[in-house]
Amino acid sequence: MPSLLTFEAAVERLRAAFAEPLPGFTAQTRLAPQPRREWPADFKPARVRHAAGLLLLFPIADRPYVVLTVRADHLGRHGGQVSLPGGAMEPGETVEQAALREAFEEVGFASRAVQVLGDLTPLDIPVSGFRLHPVVAAVGARPRLYAADGEVARILEIPVGELAAPHALTSVDRVRDGRAMTIPLFRVAGQEIWGATAMVLAEFLALLGW
Repeated sequence: MPSLLTFEAAVERLRAAFAEPLPGFTAQTRLAPQPRREWPADFKPARVRHAAGLLLLFPIADRPYVVLTVRADHLGRHGGQVSLPGGAMEPGETVEQAALREAFEEVGFASRAVQVLGDLTPLDIPVSGFRLHPVVAAVGARPRLYAADGEVARILEIPVGELAAPHALTSVDRVRDGRAMTIPLFRVAGQEIWGATAMVLAEFLALLGW
């Protein structure tokens, strides 16, 4: 189980998992709000904007942690929500380059020792018009991070074992944009992690045996 893994064991398990087909939509759907938001009927696929996010794994006391952020309240629809460090890709960038650049800009992460382990399944976010490409990477020591002014309200260091614990997974019924929805979420570190971020984490945890 992910809650029992050491950092090194988690990295090795992820390496092995990325050599096999990803669980993709099946894993993501476990944390998808219902009813799931779809692209408008007249939406043209060429208008999709591509974004990259970094799911960074690091150790504290030999246990695996991940870095997440709380977005600043003023940042539009997703203000105040928990997300991966990430953002829109720039012309000519690879997914990995964009994810690492955004992590540097948002949380000050810069390390030549980072190991990119693999890319998770891209995830469409119709509410904002993006296709998110999550990149999983690992660094062998706890990084020194700082929150970018105006973009990041807080940096979260979340134990993987806490995310995978049964008590962390719950759901709530809410009305968003006039629609009643059931929203599965992780409740950890005093935060609710839901939507695209939770769906990415669901696939990540599935690779670790969740």
